[in-house]
Formats: sequence, structure tokens, C-alpha cells
Amino acid sequence: MKQIQQTTSVKDLAEAYESYIIEQRRYFHQYPELPFQEKGTTAAIKKQLTDMGICVTDFEDYYGLIGTIEGSKPGPSVMLRADIDALPVEEHTDLPFASQNPGVMHACGHDCHISMLLGAAKILMEKREELQGTVKLLFQAAEESCHGSTYYVEQGYLDGVDAILGLHIWGTLESPYFALHSGGCMASCDNFQITIRGRSAHGSAPHLGNDAIVAAASVIMNLQTFVSRRNDPQNALVVTVGTIHGGEAFNILANKVVLEGTTRTYSREIQGTLEQELRQIAEGTAAALGCTAEFSYQHCFPAIINEHDKLNKLVEAAAQKLYGENCIKKMEPLMSSDDFSRFAGKVPGYYGYLGAINPQCGAVYPNHNDKFTVDEAALKRGAALYAQFALDYCK
Repeated sequence: MKQIQQTTSVKDLAEAYESYIIEQRRYFHQYPELPFQEKGTTAAIKKQLTDMGICVTDFEDYYGLIGTIEGSKPGPSVMLRADIDALPVEEHTDLPFASQNPGVMHACGHDCHISMLLGAAKILMEKREELQGTVKLLFQAAEESCHGSTYYVEQGYLDGVDAILGLHIWGTLESPYFALHSGGCMASCDNFQITIRGRSAHGSAPHLGNDAIVAAASVIMNLQTFVSRRNDPQNALVVTVGTIHGGEAFNILANKVVLEGTTRTYSREIQGTLEQELRQIAEGTAAALGCTAEFSYQHCFPAIINEHDKLNKLVEAAAQKLYGENCIKKMEPLMSSDDFSRFAGKVPGYYGYLGAINPQCGAVYPNHNDKFTVDEAALKRGAALYAQFALDYCK
């Protein structure tokens, strides 16, 4: 680690702690853990925070933790969030610090989020005398499950928090730029399952049965027609069927097919009507072909919308204070989702992106790809923005 030379600049502190941030990213990348299984990850983060002298709150019945930094003067309470879980992906990066856990990989960049927030913790401890309030460092478990954030909200860990910031490393944004903007940021996420039941018969005599596979195919096509013909084309909407399971033999009409899928939108109004609309399509289409459809719909979380004007301006100003007016690039809203929206539904929140793309270091693959990696030179910027925002907000 570089020697810190009597500096008070957040940017300079981020530079000084760059090797620490990268070291932590590589450690956590080697030992990824799936949602609700982040025991080792939680323990390693706890050790880092306690070694810094930060008070840690962990939970007997849940992974993840919260570190609390009290400033030298009273003031607001701000929370900085990093998610810590990994994906069920077999890594093929050939990195010297590749995953040591077969079939599990930090393919979404949560290892980077952990390291950036740990770096911010070090910076904030250096700046503690200037801190006018409280900073809570939330290392959140199980984001990839769609349900990980619920625990912290329901258990009251956001009570008394005035604002929350989340950052995501992103594989289609050029390093080391930020994408920080008001308005829609990530779409809602709901999931559904459709069980179509028909009647088996020999494949040579289809008129004696009711083919659940044909009914399932028709349901899938009609769900897409809903998007193209029932939905306002100016409203971003995705309805995706991701799995289909059914059939027993090549020459038998299937009597059961199960479909699983997801919906994404930025419209809160549309999100509220999707369950009824899709149920009608599934049940009606199946009935028209002599089958039945059992439809279940899981409301996960709403869209992330940066809708607090003062907060939006504060984050953008913090980034430009650190790295100049040209540090921000425009990125179109994504149809991806993040359960950060549950936090932003509880307290005012802001969600931004940090670019990962750099062909010179092989960082050219998108998030969730088995070859996903990042330009580590950008990570200090994420740590700096976390810290600068916290300091500025508390003022």
C-alpha cells in the first residue's frame, strides 16, 4: 500500500488505498458464495472492518452485516450498500485469482462492490474528524435471489437512515467512467410460473388427447403478443419465458408442461396489472386448446428510479469534485433489476454505475458472463465516490 502523505483529499486517499482495494477484490473473487450461503464472505468482511476499528452488527439468522462509523460531530445518517453474493456460474476467465469454488463465480461484480466499500471504510476512518453524522456500511447478502434486501428492511436496520447509495460495476460501460443520472435506472422484477395440463395420447393419434406442449407454445407466443400489441410501445416492458419442462417420450403427447419466466418494466402502473393480464392470456390460451393453466405470480420488487432531485445532484457533484466534469458518461436505462429498490422504497436512495470495460486488460464481457472481469484501476473511483458522497451528504 502507498504511504499516505498528510493528505485530506478523498481522491488521494483512494489512490493510497488502491492496492488494498484490489487485493480485497481478488481475495473475494477466489471465494464466491451463493445467495444465503455467504458465511465465509461475511466473516472475512467482519475481520476487515473490526481491524479498522469499526463497530459491526451481524445477525444470528442471516448473512451480511452492517458497519457503523460515527463522526466527530452529530448529523444525518447515511447508508452505503454493497451486495456480496455470487452466481451459480463456472468461471472461465483464466485469471490467477479465479474462483476456487467449482460452479460458483462472482460473475456480476459483487466482489468489486465489497472491495470498493471496504476501501470507502478506510477513507472514512481517515476522515472521521470531518464526518458530521453517521455512516452505515451495509454488506448485503443474497441480492441475486431477488429477496436478499427484504430482511434488512423488515428487521428495521434502515430505521433512522436518511439516505442510501448503491453502486454497481457494469460490463457494458467504459472504465473508469461513472453513469449517474436521474430517472429510471433499473427495471422492476416479478416472476411467474405456468403449469399447463393436458391429456396424454399416442403421437400418432393426437385427436385422442390434448397436447400440453402445443398449448405451452401458444401461451409463450401469446405472452409476446401481449408485449407487442397490448402494451403501449412507449412503455419499456419485457416478458420472458426462461424455462420450459414437459413431455415423457418422443411419441407421446405431453400431459404436463411447466413454464417459468420474468417480467420487467419501469411503469409502476403496468407492474400492478401484469399478474391479471398474463393470467388471462395463459388460462384462455390453454382452454382454447383443451388444456388448463395454473398461473402463479411472484411480486419481487419495483423499478429503481433516481427521483430525489437534491440527492441526484449531490451524487453527481461528488463525482465531479473527485474526477472532473468529464468523469460521467450517459448510459441508457437497463431492463436488468436489483433489489436495492426495496431500500429506496424505505428511504431516499440513489443508484449509479461504474464502468468495467477495458480491452487492454481483457475486460470485454458483460455481467453474468463466465468470462466477466473488470478493469481494477476503476475500483478506487467507486471507493472514493462512496466516501465523498457520505461526507458531503452529512454536511
